[in-house]
Amino acid sequence: MSLTVLGNLARRRGACALIAIKERARCKSRLADVLAPPARVELVRSMLNAVLKAAGNAQTVHQVIVISPERDTVPAEIPVLADTGESLNSALVQAHAVLREFGCHEVVVLPADLPMITSAEIDELVRAGRTSGFALASDAAGTGTNALCLVSTQPFRFQFGLDSRRLHLEEARLLCASPQELQLPGLAFDVDSPTDLEQLEGQPWLTRLRA
Repeated sequence: MSLTVLGNLARRRGACALIAIKERARCKSRLADVLAPPARVELVRSMLNAVLKAAGNAQTVHQVIVISPERDTVPAEIPVLADTGESLNSALVQAHAVLREFGCHEVVVLPADLPMITSAEIDELVRAGRTSGFALASDAAGTGTNALCLVSTQPFRFQFGLDSRRLHLEEARLLCASPQELQLPGLAFDVDSPTDLEQLEGQPWLTRLRA
C-alpha cells in the first residue's frame, strides 16, 4: 500500500474498512464435498466482491483495504496490504497499527464471506461504534464475530477464532469502551458449510458455479 494512500487516510473523514482473505485456493475447504476447487474459488471471489461493493458504497467508509497474500481479482483501485502469513489476528494488529500511525482511528473489520451484506448495515455498525467506541456484529450462532468497528487511538488485540464474540467484548472493555452489539441479518450470515450454501439457493451465480 502506497504512502500516498496512507497519507490520504489522515486527511479524509470516515472509517477505513479492512477485509481480510486468504489465498483463494485455500478458502472454504469445508465445501469440498459439494463444490469442485474451481467453483470454490469463484464462490470466494463472488462473496468478496459483494463485501467490497457494500463497503465501497457505505456512507461512513472512506477507504477500503484488502489484507491478503495475493491481489487476484481485487480491483486495481483498492489497496492490498500484504498478509505476513502468521495469522489473521496478527495481520489485523499490524494493519491497525499502520492505520493509526497515519491518523485513521475508525476501523471496520469485515470478513470476505458475507454474501448478503449491505451498505446500510455497515453504516449502522460504524455509527454504533462512533457512539460507544466499539461495536460488534455476531454470527448467527451468537458466539463468533462477523464484523466489528473500533473507534480508538489505542492498540487493540484482535481475537478472531473460537469464542471470538466474548473475547472481543472483553478486549473492548479493557479499553474502557462501552461495546454495543448488533444483530444484522446480512452481517450474521456467512458461508462456512454446505448447509449455509443451501440458504443461497436461487442465486444466479450459485447456479452457475454448480453447472
